[in-house]
Amino acid sequence: MVVMRKAVKPAARIKGTAARIKGVEIKRLEGKKARVRREKVEKVKKPAIKKVVGERKAAIELLDVDTELAELEQKMAGGEIEAIAKFEEHATFTCPEGYQEQARYWITEPYVWVAILFNQEKNERIYYLVEPSLSPSEKKVLELLHEHMLDRLIYDERLKDRDITLMDTAVELLDEYGISIDEETLKKLVYYLKRNYIGDCKIDALLKDPRIEDISCDGVGIPIFLYHQDYQNIRTNVVYSDAIELNLFVGRLVEKAGKQISLGKPTVEATLPQGYRLQATIGTEVTTKGSTFTIRRFRDEPFTPVDLIKYKTFSPEMLAYLWLAAENKRNIMIVGGTASGKTSTLNAISLFMPPDAKIISMEDTRELSLYQENWVASVTRPAHGEKAITMYDLLTQALRQRPEIIIVGEVRGHEALTLFQAMATGHTVYSTMHAGSIQEMVYRLEGEPINTPHHMLTALDIVCVQLLAYVNDARVRRNQSTLEIRGVDQETSGLVTNRLFERDPITDRFEMVGNSLVMNEIMRERGWSALKIKEELENRRRVLEYLAKKNINNIEEVSNIIRQFYFEPEKVMKQIGLKESESRAEEARK
Repeated sequence: MVVMRKAVKPAARIKGTAARIKGVEIKRLEGKKARVRREKVEKVKKPAIKKVVGERKAAIELLDVDTELAELEQKMAGGEIEAIAKFEEHATFTCPEGYQEQARYWITEPYVWVAILFNQEKNERIYYLVEPSLSPSEKKVLELLHEHMLDRLIYDERLKDRDITLMDTAVELLDEYGISIDEETLKKLVYYLKRNYIGDCKIDALLKDPRIEDISCDGVGIPIFLYHQDYQNIRTNVVYSDAIELNLFVGRLVEKAGKQISLGKPTVEATLPQGYRLQATIGTEVTTKGSTFTIRRFRDEPFTPVDLIKYKTFSPEMLAYLWLAAENKRNIMIVGGTASGKTSTLNAISLFMPPDAKIISMEDTRELSLYQENWVASVTRPAHGEKAITMYDLLTQALRQRPEIIIVGEVRGHEALTLFQAMATGHTVYSTMHAGSIQEMVYRLEGEPINTPHHMLTALDIVCVQLLAYVNDARVRRNQSTLEIRGVDQETSGLVTNRLFERDPITDRFEMVGNSLVMNEIMRERGWSALKIKEELENRRRVLEYLAKKNINNIEEVSNIIRQFYFEPEKVMKQIGLKESESRAEEARK
């Protein structure tokens, strides 16, 4: 509710400033608020609930409905009216004609939530973003605040709590213009002010949804599309209808990433402050439908080996093998198609690297997030009136810093030759590459523009091939095969590989289909017997299974356990109770 009143002088307002920061001269009628809340609840009678449940029952039986909606329906049927009423406490939501609601969940409670809608005739889903509803008078107040807010706000990096500063400034403006509003209206206005000034405007809520992986804007007047963990590619109800608004927002995104975009240089690749990857274009020079942007989101906390087991990307046996290989400094390359999880896997297996080893990574756009402290993260720099810093430049500089491990985010060009030379001279190397199979990897490495000599490929030890697969019609990330590079066939000059693990697409299980020659090499280097290396692999497998069973996937906890295992394996096995059970089993056998 908005009420206009006569403006007062600043001196008359000093006394009530502290109270207004919390509520802007709010009429705190708790009794009235409680009454209004009761009235809202009373409007939703149990017969109405039964009617809603009845209408949706057919859709729930017909479709694979999200468990959150099913739970919500149960709560409604059980009389827990507040469960549904709370969603629409600050927003008005009407399901579009022809669509049925499949799921809903919170993004920022109690203001922003999402409804997943399905149209059976079109076989189409919509990610429907619901934000607080504003009346016409409230919209005018918001426009007034937007118009005058920038003149009052001063950018200061030292400022810690921007929310309070924003609210305080809004309080002053409202008071100066003689506008009195209730508490609920103030909260809604502050939400939009925070969204537009501190957040990322229309897509702010999308960036806060942990289930979203990619956000794509394809031009003016086109709905924003998402890649959702549960529903894959799905369009939203968020649209940039005005070209100027979209151009300004793209410019703002690029500036946040510390770069510039213009009609003279209409494309940019950058990394946002949150660590997300941004690709943007402006105008119609290179994208005819107008400015575009694509944001690839990454988890706030990097993947761990436990996550790879949890999502069935790898089996514990495969990760135990990679653990021992990484610990003994074998060269590993992860290949796969777009969005197959290559970087996530690389992040996870980086925890297996020897503790405190000096690591240098190189990327075009920062994506890696290693947990090690002794790590130099470097990125390329395009030429903007200065000399460009290429991946090749970063790699040659890295070799002069005496690194133990070199990580190249993705191999694309002639830097691959230097990379394989580094392998041949004793440096441990990890990298990723776009390729659908081992054959495609070889073709890319040997062809233009990489041109790696055939015999140098034998410096690579292990290749993991990942892909986006289908399991029960759901898209999942899987490691399709793990291979070892054994050398070059003298007769055919072909690359000799040893297939170690394969995934059966029918059962979605991993099978060991060969004997590891890499493990045989490690066994000889360490002076271990066949029984000893089998025991080492088994111990690592059991530790990983224990962590997965206990759902210990916090990167700090997992890293500490792996680090301790490196120095005191017996102690770790004893601490997690595996050594005692092993001893009891041995005694039972005797």
